[in-house]
Formats: sequence, C-alpha cells, structure tokens
Amino acid sequence: MAHVIIGLGNPGGEYANTRHNAGRMAAELFAKQEGLSEFKLKKTAQALLSEGVIDRTKVQVVLPEVYMNLSGKSALALVKSKLAAKKLLVIRDDLDLPLGVIKMTTYGRGAGGHKGAESIMRALKTKDFAQMKIGIAGQTPKGKLKKVSGEEKVINHVIGKFKPAEEALLKKTLKKAAEAAHLFVTDGIDKAMLYANTR
Repeated sequence: MAHVIIGLGNPGGEYANTRHNAGRMAAELFAKQEGLSEFKLKKTAQALLSEGVIDRTKVQVVLPEVYMNLSGKSALALVKSKLAAKKLLVIRDDLDLPLGVIKMTTYGRGAGGHKGAESIMRALKTKDFAQMKIGIAGQTPKGKLKKVSGEEKVINHVIGKFKPAEEALLKKTLKKAAEAAHLFVTDGIDKAMLYANTR
C-alpha cells in the first residue's frame, strides 16, 4: 500500500505561488527532492500524479486538478480504505499560523474550517489521516500573528501571491515541510511531527 501525499491548492497558472497553494508547492518540492517521476495527469483521480520509491516504500504525490473544495474527489480515487488513510498526508495552508511555522497533526483532527481538508474528510468518511499545515498569515514586527478578518479580506489574502520580502522564509518553510514529509514516509508520523513542530 503506497504512502499518498496530497498537496492542496487550486489548479491553473493564475493560482501559482498564491498563499492558498502553499501545500501544493510543498508537495511539488518534495517530489522533486526525492527524485520521483514527472507529474502526469491521472484522469480517474482528476489530479497530477508523481510516483516513486523512497527507502523501499512506494510513494504517490498528488496535486488535485480540481478546485480546493472538491479535493476529496482526487483523494477518494487513490485512498481506498480507512487503513490506506493512515498512510495519507495532506499538506495544506493555514490562516491561523504565521508564515514560517508548520504544524503537523496526528490522526483524527478536524479540518479547522479548511475547505480542502473538509472535502477529503467527507469523501474518505474518516479524519484518520495526517495533516501538515503551513502558516500563511502575516506577522507584526514583534512576531505576533496578524489576524485577517472579514470574508473579502480573507479571500484576498489567501489567493494573494507571496510578497518578494517573504520569498526567503517561504523557501525555508517549504524545504522543512518536504523534509517532514520524507520522515512521514520513512520513519512514521511521530518522528515527522516532532521534526515539523519544532521551531
């Protein structure tokens, strides 16, 4: 049974490098660093798929080609059972964490209002999969979380592109996320969580 890593985001060029696509960017980097196959469209999953073997473990990296709130369609095509869900890692953005912070959660956690994660939970009829959340919120000069509120402001922030000043921190964060994903495959969820959640 393969480990499945789903990087959540919206497909299409206009969404590339937007905050909402942080999960997708991390999954792409992971596939590249691990030397997995080129991404190819898998029609039954409505997703781009890259696969390969890491430490004798089969891995599939999935980038859904459907909008965020329909991500469950792609997950359901590749994760066929509750047992298989234990080998699923969903990488996504999180508006309640500042950029530069990653939080990985264990099996059974909720979606926290994230439409992509909600869609996967509904489709798979389980919450028993790992999630890695990548912070996309701003910070005050003192390092406090800058809360975005109001539906329109939230939407504009989420589908806004990362600022040039954030690029270096983003790059570092995505690299850490890709390394945590590697640990999830090779050493299991506990080691991956310890690595991801240590500042």
